Amino acid sequence: MEEVDIILTNGFVVTVDEQSRVFMNGAVAVKGDAIVAVGEAVEIGQRYHAAQVVDCAGHVIMPGLINCHTHLPMTLLRGLADDLRLDVWLYGYMLPAEQKFVSPEFVRLGAQLAVAEAIRSGVTCVNDMYYFEDTIAQTLADVGIRALCSQSLMNFPTPDSASPDESLEFTDKFIAKWKNHPLIVPVIAPHAPYTCSPQLMRRCTEIALKHDVPLHIHIAETKQELDDSRAQHGMSVVHWIKKCGVLEAKVITAHCVWIDQSEMRVLKNAGASISHNPAANLKLASGIAGTQDMLDIGVTVGIGTDGPASNNDLDHFEEMRLVALLAKGNTRNPLAIPAKTALMMATIGGARACHIGHLTGSLEVGKRADLIVVNLDTLHNTPAFYQRDANAIYTQLVYAGKAADVRDTMVNGKFLMRDRALLTLNETQVKAESNAMARRISDFLAEREGDVLRKLAAISGVQQEKSFEVQVKAHVNDIQPIIDIINFDKDINVVRHVHYKQYDTYFYFAEEKSRLRYREDVRVDDNNHLGASRYRLTLVGGQTEREFPHSILLSRVRFMAPADRSLRFYREYFKPAREAQVEKERLRWEIIFDDDELFINLDRVLSPARDGYFVELKSRTWSVRDAERKAAVIGKLLARFGISDDAVLRQEYVDLVG
Repeated sequence: MEEVDIILTNGFVVTVDEQSRVFMNGAVAVKGDAIVAVGEAVEIGQRYHAAQVVDCAGHVIMPGLINCHTHLPMTLLRGLADDLRLDVWLYGYMLPAEQKFVSPEFVRLGAQLAVAEAIRSGVTCVNDMYYFEDTIAQTLADVGIRALCSQSLMNFPTPDSASPDESLEFTDKFIAKWKNHPLIVPVIAPHAPYTCSPQLMRRCTEIALKHDVPLHIHIAETKQELDDSRAQHGMSVVHWIKKCGVLEAKVITAHCVWIDQSEMRVLKNAGASISHNPAANLKLASGIAGTQDMLDIGVTVGIGTDGPASNNDLDHFEEMRLVALLAKGNTRNPLAIPAKTALMMATIGGARACHIGHLTGSLEVGKRADLIVVNLDTLHNTPAFYQRDANAIYTQLVYAGKAADVRDTMVNGKFLMRDRALLTLNETQVKAESNAMARRISDFLAEREGDVLRKLAAISGVQQEKSFEVQVKAHVNDIQPIIDIINFDKDINVVRHVHYKQYDTYFYFAEEKSRLRYREDVRVDDNNHLGASRYRLTLVGGQTEREFPHSILLSRVRFMAPADRSLRFYREYFKPAREAQVEKERLRWEIIFDDDELFINLDRVLSPARDGYFVELKSRTWSVRDAERKAAVIGKLLARFGISDDAVLRQEYVDLVG
């Protein structure tokens, strides 16, 4: 008899090989890191002897599940911000929390917590995409799980890099260090086309080709991403990354919710694969991917959980079930994605999607011993009809099976879990450290949530300096005399003149006197045609700092920045207690008067409609003495325009709304 290390016997063996062989009373023999035999238990017992024989009666022996797309350390952000749109979730909460907390220690702990959960749910290989992947790779290697470790790169600073050039340099070294490791496949991961320039994506592709490693990228997750790609590049997302050269590499695309059949063919012809992430796509309302079309066209499709902060778990049995059910509901065809196909997507399909199908994903001689033992002797698995129909084992596993049914998990010939006990991780310690980290993150967010300025600072390039303005506003019936004075008074030097339509939305907060203004400025040309728009955020203090003669006010602007998100984003992020809108037409002059820079705004308030016009004079100032001097200059200009104190208003436009 041939000596082997381990024999798993008396189980229902589901091989997921090319012939889809199943053995009602089967066995698997393992020697070192590889499978040396798969077949009937009696035959294996006669041919092989092992010091360790594992009885699997009443259990399924099958390939381990493969999570094709996840962000492991985000387990530490699980439950942090749920029931939000993707952009609010990502830019309002995830990225600020990551910028504050993500470090080598953070990713080590988060990866340990995640793989503990993954191993318990029968996952033997993960494709992670995050920061500090060198630390994650070492953590996963120490645990003993198989992994693709995808180092994220973006066009802006990330927790592990100040610039794309720095990211490219250390990613190149990271790949060289881990190449040919028995468990770890290093991967380069330009985050997404909307966070990476064409130049960065090309350089990532060059590194992937140089080292012959996969390239991992988010693609077409949301309808907004598709619309933006068409608007900015004149083409869909897949065609854009093809133009940028990305598809020359061994590509793993995540999501692909918003791609059509022509794009699926492009991916298929390029040898690119797709990670379908059903739970996260549903939770973030991104949509439902056309997985049946993908498979019909011949694209390699695996299954991913996405990050635990957007799922919120790493239960791959749940993902398998969702893959089958969603395809049926989406196509209204009960034959779409049968259970057998879903299980193949979670095993050999996932391995092929990760470009490691030659190593793992099925129980075949010569492949790595990555397998799991699943308990069928449970209430929710009773009764069972697979004795009558071998295909029923697939429906049993996909439609009734649970992650908690996994008894044993083996990777590379070594058990990582036996009888539900983790062997390479201290579960109690990991949970305690994770809860301590969660308290730190919670305290940070609680402090931030109570202050609008801090929430703004978390998502914008804040101009933190205190900016003061001296300003006055007056009501007039006719602005033409003022325009004539501006144009012809020799003491007034016009630096610039513009014409705008302005749309202002003000956010008010229950516990703060400050209010936040979101403004859209639309340029109007000499022919009264609307041109380009710009968007700005301004946080204004709730009180006047000082009042000068003629009711000239000194006020403080606490924050100013470009608004690079939609009004809907800011509304959902800040959750104001109430809102008010003002629409107006503005003629604006920047002038020099008495050696001081001043701004003159002649406004017509369109909504809520008001009779006449409003004149606004203002100037920036940085000291009380300067403010006093500029207030005097503004007073002279008021007199030059013939505006009496009776016409001066103390109200802002938004206060006219009532």
